[in-house]
Amino acid sequence: PSGHYVPNYLIKPMMDRIKADKSLGVEFEYYPAEQLGKSRDMLSLTQAGLVDIAYVAPAFASDKMPLSVVGELPLPFTGSCQGTMAYWNLAKPGGLIDREEFAPNGVRLLFTLVLPPYQLFTRTPFTTMQDIAGRKIRTTGAAKELTLKRLNTVPIQIPTPDVYEALSRGTIDGMLFPFNSLRPYDLDKIKQYSTVGENFGSFVISYVISIKKWQTLTPALQATLTGMGEELSRSACSKTESDEARDIVEAQKSGLELVTLKPADSRALRAVLSGVSDDWARNLDRQRRSGTEVLKAFSAGLK
Repeated sequence: PSGHYVPNYLIKPMMDRIKADKSLGVEFEYYPAEQLGKSRDMLSLTQAGLVDIAYVAPAFASDKMPLSVVGELPLPFTGSCQGTMAYWNLAKPGGLIDREEFAPNGVRLLFTLVLPPYQLFTRTPFTTMQDIAGRKIRTTGAAKELTLKRLNTVPIQIPTPDVYEALSRGTIDGMLFPFNSLRPYDLDKIKQYSTVGENFGSFVISYVISIKKWQTLTPALQATLTGMGEELSRSACSKTESDEARDIVEAQKSGLELVTLKPADSRALRAVLSGVSDDWARNLDRQRRSGTEVLKAFSAGLK
């Protein structure tokens, strides 16, 4: 939606800086809030040339980009920048994920953001993970779906813009979500309970341009966009990390109740989730995709 921190930290600075450089001669038409199509269709719309630059979430295109959700696994990272830079180095032009998925899909990554670790939010109280067994929990992508199955819950795939209605109507009992995105989607208005300090996975955001469109750009514009890639990705993740503490406080003022798991419960949760990444990689290996190779490369990047 308009005003969301993701476009404010990524796409809008790019547009402003390019428009300010009159020598590049570029203008933009910007359409927020799914005005050009649903989130799940952004990759195909870019491939078809109907959109020049698009917000593509691999979780919404997991049939075409299954490896690209590696950044959404419940791996040991605590902040946005740790995940973002590990992912950027694999998905940027020439990287492993670029060679495996972005380039074969005819798109080029411009910049990316891996959100802070997701927490579990529910409409009713809980104190342990056993309390949420059987509940319908909203998620996105295959990675977090594996996570929820490990917790004996029922994963429901729902795009972010549809979560408010599903939660308010009781279609779902809870969700995996980051604190940063509660307010932009009005989810802070719904009374909820949430874990804090855990890692149920994350969400990968990428802005891409079709390779065909890229090849029509002037060398000067290509150089400008290339130079912005890592800079904007790093800047966006840093700002997102800084925002999180503030957003937690704001959500508490709106009625959110934080649930701090007991140390033993937290350790048990991490033990349960430790096998999710290996399961994800093996499933892709069986499909003749480089699941294990990508997982090892991303894990190494986190260090």
